[in-house]
Amino acid sequence: MTTGTDVKEAQVICVSTGTKCINGEYMSDRGLALNDCHAEIIARRSLIRYLYTELEHFLCNSKEEHQKSIFVRCEKHGYRLKDNVQFHLYISTSPCGDARIFSPHEAGVEDQGDRHPNRKARGQLRTKIESGEGTIPVRSSNTIQTWDGVLQGERLLTMSCSDKIARAHSPAIYFSSIILGSLYHADHLSRAMYQRIADIEDLPQQFTLNRPLLSGISNAEARQPGKAPNFSVNWTVGDQALEVINATTGKDDMGRPSRLCKQALYSRWVRLHCKLSPTLRIKVSKPGTYHEAKQAALEYHSAKQTLIKAFHTAGLGAWVKKPTEQDQFSLSS
Repeated sequence: MTTGTDVKEAQVICVSTGTKCINGEYMSDRGLALNDCHAEIIARRSLIRYLYTELEHFLCNSKEEHQKSIFVRCEKHGYRLKDNVQFHLYISTSPCGDARIFSPHEAGVEDQGDRHPNRKARGQLRTKIESGEGTIPVRSSNTIQTWDGVLQGERLLTMSCSDKIARAHSPAIYFSSIILGSLYHADHLSRAMYQRIADIEDLPQQFTLNRPLLSGISNAEARQPGKAPNFSVNWTVGDQALEVINATTGKDDMGRPSRLCKQALYSRWVRLHCKLSPTLRIKVSKPGTYHEAKQAALEYHSAKQTLIKAFHTAGLGAWVKKPTEQDQFSLSS
């Protein structure tokens, strides 16, 4: 995170690792297991947790804590980041999915661009594979994942990191820049992040198609062949210790849920909502299920559906959703 032009004053908000997703048999219908332990996704969840903490600081009675918060009140409803606050995402290699579907020997040859821009594989939505690494293209028609089907043996599909980052459209979490430590190719990364849906229309007023600054580093990290570990690590500023999660189960090795799981973040949201509800556009009389709370964010939900529709309209495939039972939990269940 930066709060000015001097990068020496930049602050590390969160650090994460991971390259695996949960096995279908460990899915939780109470929001207690992490579905996706890829580092980029864990970083985004960590950032959401940090934003909740900053909102809590803003609401604190302490004037000093209030001033330190990165948020300010909007004129009418809600809160926004201070004008000088920007978030930046560093990834050690290109995100899985569309951004990584190219020959690594093209990397660094930016002046040549994409030699095969019209190949069918370009821009396609892709899913991660349960119990494996890498991604496969989605079907052109909707793929319905069912809870009982997955438990019976169907592979659980999870959208790729390229697709999830492209869809990360909350105004508070627009990244100002994305920097890759290796496998950076300007044309492929820009296509994956925004160019493939550049013709998107009808986004709600607050939302826009984010076009972050994209860059590699001067001394790219070398490829290190080998089997990736089966765990994910996360840390957010303010944490006393790292958290290590078993990517297969979505929990730690003692079976305890992560501080980043849906139920943990929803619990934080409910506490904040109780304090902030008079000042928010989102009106939820009494937060019920996780699904109901998400649906109540009408503009956010509309923007999300518009982006998914844009992918489909562009002929890039249909977004694959998790079984609906995953989001039907409440904090009392």
